[in-house]
Amino acid sequence: MPAERAVPQVLRLEARAKVNLTLHVTGRRPDGYHELDSLVVFAGLGDTLEIAPAAGLSLSAEGPFAAALGGRESNLVLRAARALRERFQVGEGAVLRLTKRLPVSAGLGGGSADAAAALRGLDTFWGLRAPEGVLQGLAAGLGADVPVCLSGRPSILGGIGERVAPAPALPPFWLVLVNPGVPLSTPDVFKARSGAFSRPLSLVPAPDTAQGLALWLAEGRNDLEAPALSLAPAIGQALAALRATPACLLARMSGSGATCFGLYGSEAAAAAAAEALAEGYPDWWVKAAPAVRD
Repeated sequence: MPAERAVPQVLRLEARAKVNLTLHVTGRRPDGYHELDSLVVFAGLGDTLEIAPAAGLSLSAEGPFAAALGGRESNLVLRAARALRERFQVGEGAVLRLTKRLPVSAGLGGGSADAAAALRGLDTFWGLRAPEGVLQGLAAGLGADVPVCLSGRPSILGGIGERVAPAPALPPFWLVLVNPGVPLSTPDVFKARSGAFSRPLSLVPAPDTAQGLALWLAEGRNDLEAPALSLAPAIGQALAALRATPACLLARMSGSGATCFGLYGSEAAAAAAAEALAEGYPDWWVKAAPAVRD
């Protein structure tokens, strides 16, 4: 049973957007899952999860992308809550309120970040003090992106996402995220992929400027970008629009798409690019944010 504690009336957690700066598909396992090598960072924006006391477990959602979540009972947030409660035989419940600001099926790990926030938050809320290895094990059982979202720090992913290691120290940089409004299924993108597998990106001490970082990242790629483009040509338009903005150092798709990112060396450059893109493409989701480095 959890130790006695002062129970917060409402616990609020941020579930930040995951951005794959590189994503190499390095092989395929006998069970059909693909092996990955990916450099991941988190943007300073995302969803918000609030936790409040209750006898049972329930989830409600609001925000611009709440309607796209579908059935609440199968949502990763509730699955994470149930897995944690079962693992520790918790008798309490919680009301989970999700403000959904990140687009769904967009390559930003939004659902995984929400699930990771539920694990972290309920561990605190219920006073469990679960060992990190236990939380990571529960995260891995929920989805490939949940372990790195549980970490919430710049990381190198291996395996199918269950191996998470700290990334080299990165310089300050800013991101502009663009989603052209086309949802993509990750399994469909992997099915559309063909060709040889890639080597992992060589790990060296990262450059100390955003410009140097962009040059280093240009040695890698996102191996899912080409198959995603074949399914959603609008991704090419988003990448071209980002590359056309002044001071864009690198533009690439994140995850399995369709969200793309531009990398910038200053807050002012990122803000100006986001403003221009939002004005030029009013139907797109466009946001500027710093990359979170710790």
